Amino acid sequence: MQGAVDHQHGFSSEKQELEYEYNPNNYSDTAHQFNDDQEFGTVKRDLKSRHLQMIAIGGTIGTGIFLSSGGSVAAAGPLGALISYTIVGTMVFFIVTSLGEMSAYLPLPGAFTTFGARFVDPALGFGLGVGYAFQWIITVTIEVTAAGMILQYWWPDLKMWIPALVFIVLLVGITLLGVKAFGELEYWLSMIKVLTCIVFIIIGILVDTGAVGGTFIGGENWHIDQAPIVGKDARERTINIFTTCVWAFFSFGGTELIGITAGESSNPAKAVPKAIRQTFWRILLFYILSITVIGLCIPWTDPNLLNSVNASVNEAATIAPFTIIFKMANLPGADHAINAVLLTAVLSAGQSSFYASTRTLMAMGREGKMPAIFGRVNSRGVPLYSLAFVTCIASIAFVADVVGTGVVFEWLVNLTGMSALLTWMSISVIHLRFRAAFKAQGRSLSELPYIAPLFPYSCYISIALALMIVFLQGYQAVTADPFEVQGVVAVFVGAPVFFGTILGWKLYHKTKIVPLMEVDLDSGRPNIIRSTSQFSGDQPKPSLWKRILRFVA
Repeated sequence: MQGAVDHQHGFSSEKQELEYEYNPNNYSDTAHQFNDDQEFGTVKRDLKSRHLQMIAIGGTIGTGIFLSSGGSVAAAGPLGALISYTIVGTMVFFIVTSLGEMSAYLPLPGAFTTFGARFVDPALGFGLGVGYAFQWIITVTIEVTAAGMILQYWWPDLKMWIPALVFIVLLVGITLLGVKAFGELEYWLSMIKVLTCIVFIIIGILVDTGAVGGTFIGGENWHIDQAPIVGKDARERTINIFTTCVWAFFSFGGTELIGITAGESSNPAKAVPKAIRQTFWRILLFYILSITVIGLCIPWTDPNLLNSVNASVNEAATIAPFTIIFKMANLPGADHAINAVLLTAVLSAGQSSFYASTRTLMAMGREGKMPAIFGRVNSRGVPLYSLAFVTCIASIAFVADVVGTGVVFEWLVNLTGMSALLTWMSISVIHLRFRAAFKAQGRSLSELPYIAPLFPYSCYISIALALMIVFLQGYQAVTADPFEVQGVVAVFVGAPVFFGTILGWKLYHKTKIVPLMEVDLDSGRPNIIRSTSQFSGDQPKPSLWKRILRFVA
């Protein structure tokens, strides 16, 4: 590497920052690209610690648990869905801690897409960027489609293009306000969602015990035909559990946003570790309890559940599980109230999707991996051209009027499943390389603001679980009776996009795996440290009631 390295402070000399010429095989170039404010505009570091914590929650508690969780129960049964969420929750926890370690040390826009290029191979960074942007662009469409499905509870004949247009315009307007407005709105919307989950869990327990609603359910839905795990034999039940993980992936999707938002955090070295430690266990708690309550109160054969065997294609997923249970409680107006809250959840998840997709495209534009125009931002730090591109793709939601909202929603969730799985598995691989380079270059772990627990076994477990899910999900698709080509395409479409982009970039630019001694662990850190030092002073300890509120929210 060029230039001297100041190991004491963990960054390279100022001279190195000035010696820059883009080269796809130069692994330090990504950091320099982010610092070229004159060409692309300045990224605003307006996200505070409380914003990051709420974004970590808000990116996950959304359409996945409020709506698609019903698909997990319908496909695998109440216990099968619970096992699926536990498997994916374990995997995601390890992946987020891996990403947190790298992002706290080097908080750059693009996060793991940049890390893939810098620590492993530039081709991997390109493949991750394309796959991740694709994943989140599709998720924008999912959220817009979900808004229409929720509104159809009140207006069954509502044309899908109406809510799609309204929500797309609203989400674009929020994004244009800048990252500070995004963080503040996400903070309050996430608080509403957390409180909703708590109320839902309490109401669900009361419904199950007969305290409200007038009917005692208990464990009855765990003992109906083929419950608690759907399947005729052990083989089919095992396959259903692992293939249902795609719904759990969608539910947990967004947890890795903590790495993306680190690039616009005012003090990532402190905020990122704090967000990881304090938020994930709360998310896991809400998800596990919520899926348990759904499995207890609603039979897996309920035709209103997404992917239900008893629902016609165009009728699927018209009612969210949360709404069903509040309706079972027989509380006046409760089902309408929760349906309204679900709309705010869609708004929150939608703006998180816009944020992740536009920032990924922005980072790739600045790295030279996408047209440079995607990397430009306005005076508010908003990548306008990336936003315009994402908005155009999100308009796919309008086709729901033709083929049915339930069908579109299910297709889109399947399309993002493989992409999310490959992305998360890659983060574990990148973390292994990051630590290997750290050791090879004689670095001390004391330089890391946050250290991932159970390393390297956490990475090995995540990779093993991902490979097992890929195999069983693919096996189920190709052996389905009757065989459906669209089912196989939906499962595997993310793989050729991911590997094809990696191979294409590698062949065109003739990139190589970065030798451990040449892995760039320093470039870009001087500007990061300077821009965040003003926020690193000791802050007064908040009052007790504020600490309690922040923990609950």
